[in-house]
Parts: sequence; structure tokens; C-alpha cells
Amino acid sequence: MHGFETILPFLKPIEHLILDPSVSEVMVNGADSVFIEKGGYLEPVSGVSLGEKALLVAVKNIARRLGGDISESHPILDSRLPDGSRVAAVIPPSSLNGVTLTIRKFNTRHFEIEDLIARGTLDQALANRLEDCVLSRKNILISGGTGSGKTTTLNILSKFIPEEERILLIEDTAEIHLAHANLVRFEARPPQNGLPRVAIRDLLKAALRHRPDHILLGEIRGGEAFDLLQLLNTGHSGTLSTIHANSAKQALSRLTSCVLESGVELPYRAIKSNIADSLQVVVQIERRPGRRYVSEVLEIRGYDPDADLFDCSAIYQKREAHA
Repeated sequence: MHGFETILPFLKPIEHLILDPSVSEVMVNGADSVFIEKGGYLEPVSGVSLGEKALLVAVKNIARRLGGDISESHPILDSRLPDGSRVAAVIPPSSLNGVTLTIRKFNTRHFEIEDLIARGTLDQALANRLEDCVLSRKNILISGGTGSGKTTTLNILSKFIPEEERILLIEDTAEIHLAHANLVRFEARPPQNGLPRVAIRDLLKAALRHRPDHILLGEIRGGEAFDLLQLLNTGHSGTLSTIHANSAKQALSRLTSCVLESGVELPYRAIKSNIADSLQVVVQIERRPGRRYVSEVLEIRGYDPDADLFDCSAIYQKREAHA
């Protein structure tokens, strides 16, 4: 059952959706409103009701099973199942629809670059170009919206890393599955059961003591961006990470904002200059109904502080991306 046995006893009305291999995500917007993602499209599900009180009890039981907690004083749950599937919930009064529950199922299939080519995510020429970027140890940032395929793309690009090189993978919640001989995995931990928090920033600071050839950071969300830049500015290369953004250029602005969240007082232009010195390639992934694809790839050449502009050139741009 791919690890779903942990939550299925509490979610009988939607058990068939959770176990359906063609369904990638199950979204409960209150007890009487259920949506799924199937084949890249969102669909409403009719004839399903969980009951508001029963749904609240279910979410609380799921939180306990997964080692978390959800209550009025702590109304947000973000956890994962043993197989890497994500379980997120928000309860009233923070959720105005009633209990909101989202289950993003981990795809157990190990995609290869050929799968992305076959699906039209990218073409062979771009695949070759990105392979060259990885082999030449360029630092690559993969950007896109929620569910656009950033993690899948990172996973596939990491397969270009030679087997004899050592990878250190750092994640907020473990969901990247790499088959690599010399792989070290670190996972952040929220404060729980009396144990202190272990933040992504702590793990990044510890990373260089473990002699990585490549650092893979699952996602940049906040102040850890500063620590990542510090690593890259020490000459470390071959890093891959992801970030939420709607375009490649917006990804650079988002990265700048994340550095500012670190609390370290640096001039805005100095941060951008450090980004230009540290990052070489941004890969933008777009999501449209039924498809995901690389829309642009930027190469960063530098930063002009007088004009406050990154010097970028387009390695690739899909002209019909926004048609």
C-alpha cells in the first residue's frame, strides 16, 4: 500500500482515491468538497462526504500517527509518509472552509531523462545542454510553481553526476530518492517531543565537514539562501536546488528576498552581486493543464550594480510557452 496504511483507517470515504495509481494528489476542501489531480488535470469528485467532525478526528489521528500534532493552538500539519508522500492539513479556525487536507502522493516510478523527452518536458538538445552543465559542475537553480515538477527535474539532473563523486542531499522533508553509491542524506526536524529544532541552515553549515562533491538542497524557502551562498562563494560548485518562482528572472529576485530573510545585514546590491558570482544557470519549469515543460533556461554572466540588473543570456526559450 506504499505506506498509506498509516492513514487509510481514518479516511475510508476517500480510500479508493488514495489507492488509485492514476491519482497524483487528493485535495479535501472541507468535508463535502473533494478534488483530485489526474493526468495533470484537476477534477472534482462527486458523491463523497467525510463528515466535518469525523474529518477533524481523522486529521488529529493522522498527525499522532506521523509523530506530529494539530490543534487549535497549532492548526497546521505538514508531514510525510514513509514512502515520501506528503500529508498537509489546516484546521479551523485557521481554515475557513472547515478542515483542509491535501495528500500529494510520491511517484514511485524513477523517471529518466528519456521520460521527460517523451513527455515533451524538454527536447534532446536541451537535455544534452543540461547534462553538460551538470558535468561541468555549474551551480543550477530549478524554479517553478507548485506541482510544476521541480523536484522531479532535480532528481533527473542529479543522475548526470558521476558515480565516483559524493553527493550530500539536504531536505526540509525527505522526498527526493536518488540511487547513487556515495550519497549522504540530511533532513531538517521541527521541534517535537521535547527535541529542539534542526534547521536547514544548521545542516548547510555542517555540510562542508562531510566532504561533498555536490550539495543538493531540496528547496530554498528562506534564510538558508544566505548560508547556501556562503558555501558557493567558498568555491564549492556542482550544487543543485529548487525555488518557487513564476519565471527564471523572478527566481533571482526570490532568491535575493530569501537571503534578506536570513537576518544578516547586507546591502541589496551586494546580495545580487554574490548571487551572480555563485549561480550559473536557472531552469524554469511551467505547468499547464495536462503538461509540464521547461519554458526557459538562463545563464547568469554577472551583475551590473549601477543599472541594478543581472547580465543573463537565454540558453533556451520555448516561444509558445505562454500561448
